[in-house]
This record gives sequence, structure tokens and C-alpha cells, in this order.
Amino acid sequence: MESAASVILEVAMGIGLAACAGLRAFLPLLVAGVAGRLGWVSLSSHFDWLASWPALTVFGVAVVAEILSDKIPVVDHVLDVLGGVIKPAAGAILAASVIRDLTPLETAVVGIVLGGGSAGLVHLTKAKVRLFSSVTTAGLGNPLLSVGEDVASLVGSLTAIVFPLFLLLVVAATLVLLLVARRRLRLRAARLR
Repeated sequence: MESAASVILEVAMGIGLAACAGLRAFLPLLVAGVAGRLGWVSLSSHFDWLASWPALTVFGVAVVAEILSDKIPVVDHVLDVLGGVIKPAAGAILAASVIRDLTPLETAVVGIVLGGGSAGLVHLTKAKVRLFSSVTTAGLGNPLLSVGEDVASLVGSLTAIVFPLFLLLVVAATLVLLLVARRRLRLRAARLR
């Protein structure tokens, strides 16, 4: 029973970190690497490199570049296009990196499907919100949204490590609310036609 509980916590942590990668690709990788380096998280032996000094240095530089670049109009949209590939990959790595109690095949499947999938879904949702902001505010609201994404990714990554089940519930509830809101908007738009 203890092993099942451990697997649930590991998967929840992995999905939570992956969802945060849907907002910022490199920030959750940096948080996971630092947490691994400090012994707060036990990384899978195949992903010990995340906590190495060279990886932490690269992640740190990438975080600064990603955060600053995302505040620049037009560049933020280029990042969203590139993020369609980078963020699911980061999500898959993050989900797989914290799972130690499954077989390598099971870990890979969870990482790719749940980790990459949750990062991709969060990224697509974020990109649609950003596009809406660009249209309605001529892009002036995007830097403000970007700061919110930075904070959400950092707080979410830390929460995924400390309270993984709580963050998983928050992510699931948020996605359900977004889907319900989207459906209501579509129904309202259909009535207006």
C-alpha cells in the first residue's frame, strides 16, 4: 500500500510540474533541479543530471531569457509557437524525472502522455488567452499576463513539490472550469447568430 501511495504522489508531482512547464518551459526544470540538488526531491537515477551544476546554469540562463523575451511584443508570439514543441518535451522530462517507483516503460508512458499532455494542454490554453489579449488590448495586456504566468509557474512548481495532490486538484479544477466556460461562450455565441 505504501508503494501505491508513493506512486500516486510521484505522478501527481510530475503532472503538477509538467503543467507549470506549460506556462514557462525552463522555470519548473530549474525548480526541480534545485529541489533535487537540495535533497527536497528524489529524482529518478536517469534524471540526476537535472540537479547538476551545468544543467542548473543552463536552466537559470534559459529562465532569464524566457521571462525577459516573453515581455516583448511579437517575440512573445514566436515563443508561443516554439513552446508548442518545447513545453510538452519539458513536461515529459519533468513528469518522468520524479517517478522512481515505476518501471522505465511505465515511467516513459506517464512522462510522455500525462506530462507532455498536461504541459501541451496548459500551453495551448495560455496561447489562446494570450491571443485574445493581443486582439482586445492590441498586445498591451500581454506583458501583464506574462508576469502572472511567471508567478503561476513558480508558485505552481513549488506547490507541486510540497503539496503535489493539492496542485493536481487545482490543475484539474482549472481545466474543467475553462472547458465549461468555453462551452458556455460557444453556446452564447450560437444563440446570438
